Order: sequence, then structure tokens, then C-alpha cells
Amino acid sequence: MDTAQELAAFLRSRRERLDPGRMGLPSHRRARRTPGLRREEVAELAGVSTDYVVRLEQGRGLRPSAEVLGALARALCLDASERDYLFDLAERRRPGTTGGPAASAAPSLARLVGDLSPLPAMLLDHRYDILAWNPEMARLLPGFEAAPPSRLNAMRLCLLHPAMRDFYADREQVLRDGIAHLRAAWAAHPEDRELSDLIAEFVTQDEDFARSWTEREVSVNGRGRKLLRHPVAGAITVDFEVLLPLQDPGLRLLIYRAADEESRASLDRLCAR
Repeated sequence: MDTAQELAAFLRSRRERLDPGRMGLPSHRRARRTPGLRREEVAELAGVSTDYVVRLEQGRGLRPSAEVLGALARALCLDASERDYLFDLAERRRPGTTGGPAASAAPSLARLVGDLSPLPAMLLDHRYDILAWNPEMARLLPGFEAAPPSRLNAMRLCLLHPAMRDFYADREQVLRDGIAHLRAAWAAHPEDRELSDLIAEFVTQDEDFARSWTEREVSVNGRGRKLLRHPVAGAITVDFEVLLPLQDPGLRLLIYRAADEESRASLDRLCAR
């Protein structure tokens, strides 16, 4: 993917989703032929010229300053994840944000994953490659132990592993969250050829991924609840938490906890096998 073209498409998509009425814009302006704000309205809100917004949306390779990016983010009402994505696309990561790809898990982090037993836990990198896991997580994810280590990627398992097709009750939302993370990771690491190849693989092999990828969502939930349908243990509801190691912010520590007593009992039975 080309970052200039993606920046252009992202700006257009965020402009078109805004409601002019809620932005306090005058209602007497000429009829709108397309949804959202006009380019001149975004330019006015951001304090830049309309021509500049036009050139940005045409992907002409402009490199907006941090100040201009901040003004555009405010004008387009971007949330924190979307602002980070905008700055990453323009190769001007905001001050105070750090993080780069990690080649492998530090031994202490791998030990921590094991020490979290009996809570299912695993360590992921920015590509969703699974770097470390404990026995409880391996037993919880269908087909996990059958996957070759070189193919242990959480998104690949979810998309392409037959045993995982019906594992998540809300599979669509799980995919959307995962795709949002991968899109943000791609903007932060445009030099990562492995990540680009991985995304291309998913786009060509899974229609759901390809459709959601075009929506350009980048906001990711760091905690929440999932209903799992395990082929042996049955329905299990878990609360999940995603933690970022301070010295390795490119990594993600994912921890599951049973959300109720029935789910706890099912997890205990499964992990005792």
C-alpha cells in the first residue's frame, strides 16, 4: 500500500462521516451532493487553505507538519487511535508516543506468560504473531497445537483455521478489532514487509477481511468481553485485558478471565484435561 494514497483515502473517509448539523455549520449553504463536510469546510475548521486539503485528498505526496496534522485531527473529530494513525501515515508520530517492532519476546515476558496460569494468556507482536503462550491458552484455542510454529498468528488462526470459524460468537466484531489493530500497526511500521505481505494474504484469501479492511477503522479495544464457543467445553464467556510492556510497547500481553462462575467451571475442566 502507498502511504500517501492511504492518507488521502483516510482523510476523505473521516470527512464524509461527519454530520454538518452537529458541527454547527450553517444550514443555508447550498445543497450537499455527497455525505459529510465539504473540503472547504474542513479547511476552514483546520485553518488551512481549501487547495491544501484538496491536494492532500488527491494523494499528491504532501508532508503536512505536526501542527497541520493536529489541526486536521481536531477538525475531523478524530479519536486518539485515529490521530495516531494520521500522524503515522504522514511519518510524523506525535511527541510522547513510542514503539517499534520487537523481533522476539524477552525471556522475562515469556516467563510471565507462564506464571499467569491458570489464566489463559499469550504474548503477541504488532503483526499478531504469537510469541509466547501458556498451556491454558493452547487448550482454549481450537486447533492451536496443530498449527506449525511458523504460522502461529492470531489473525491467521481466526481467519483461515477451520476449527476457529465458529469459535467467537461475535466473530465479526473480533475481526473488526483485529483489522483495526493491523491497520494501525501498518501505518506505524510501513517498512515492515512481513506485515504488508500478511495483510495482502488476508485480503486475497478472506472476503470478510477484505471488506472490513476498506472501512479504515483504527480504534482498538484494550479490554472487553467475548463469548466463546469451544467444541469441547461449550459456551465460555471471558473478560479480556490487553497490557503493553513498558520496555517493549510493540508487544501485547493478552489475558483472559472467566466472566462468571459457569464459565470459570468450564475453563477449569478444560484446562485440567
